[in-house]
Amino acid sequence: MKRLRAYQDSKLIEAGVDEVGRGCLAGPVVAAAVILPKRYHHPLLDDSKKLSLKTKAILDAHIKENALGYAIAWADPLEIDEINILQASFLAMHRALDTLNVRPEHILVDGNRFNPYYEVPHTCHIKGDGKFRSIAAASVLAKVFRDEWMCRLHEEHPQFAWNRNMGYPTEQHREALEQHGPSPYHRMSFQWKASTAEL
Repeated sequence: MKRLRAYQDSKLIEAGVDEVGRGCLAGPVVAAAVILPKRYHHPLLDDSKKLSLKTKAILDAHIKENALGYAIAWADPLEIDEINILQASFLAMHRALDTLNVRPEHILVDGNRFNPYYEVPHTCHIKGDGKFRSIAAASVLAKVFRDEWMCRLHEEHPQFAWNRNMGYPTEQHREALEQHGPSPYHRMSFQWKASTAEL
């Protein structure tokens, strides 16, 4: 497993931020912000997309117990439709940063774009969740939180199988949309028909 960096600047309080759910047809986009101790380490920590459900659950609890600060926030489907998914992702990240109990001095962002957060400097890192511990930790918290949310929504709308696809555009999800039409949790600005979808 690739070794993740503990920080970019050892002199600053750094928050890692990441989001999950941008490519989904339904549900919120969820972001997390995490500030870890400089010496924080867990041998299983990695980009959440590479981790099993069991590992993510272990890490979720460990990060929350040991982080100097963490917060989870989201933008809902109506907001996504109103301002577009990219801006909604930034909004969710800003909301997470807003609710941190520790003010960061530098923000490490997963991806290549970010809307500045007040006067706090930031650095974007493509595939940052595979490079920095704090971003990887944020990816885990956001993923676990959103997956649990989608599993609860599945109970309301089991025809979409959100407990398995988490709102992503699987063939089964698209077929259910064709048959039943969208739910109140679907993003109406997204093209969900398989023949026209370009997400």
